[in-house]
Amino acid sequence: QVQLVESGGGLVQAGGSLRLSCTATGSIVSNNVMGWYRQAPGKLRDLVARITWIGNTAYADSVKGRFTISKDNAKNTVYLQMNSLKPEDTAVYYCYATMVGNTYWGQGTQVTISS
Repeated sequence: QVQLVESGGGLVQAGGSLRLSCTATGSIVSNNVMGWYRQAPGKLRDLVARITWIGNTAYADSVKGRFTISKDNAKNTVYLQMNSLKPEDTAVYYCYATMVGNTYWGQGTQVTISS
């Protein structure tokens, strides 16, 4: 079993920055994909960014140029650096990890951007 623990959410003003962290523990397989989804109230959960085990990254068009995903394999931790935040970035952000055909989810962390 794999557990994901997130941190770093909060309330910031538009134009500000936040850094989310997600650490995986348990039966970790090196060949994995980790990333972040976000979900606003009443909306579907949408992919924000992901990173593969070899470091390839992908981003939603809405966050390109503003968000950066990175990882520390030694710590089994993935990060999401969010800059130039906008009110439309407000959502619950969920970390995920996929390995051996299974997907695991973090508990979610609230990100609120005020204008």
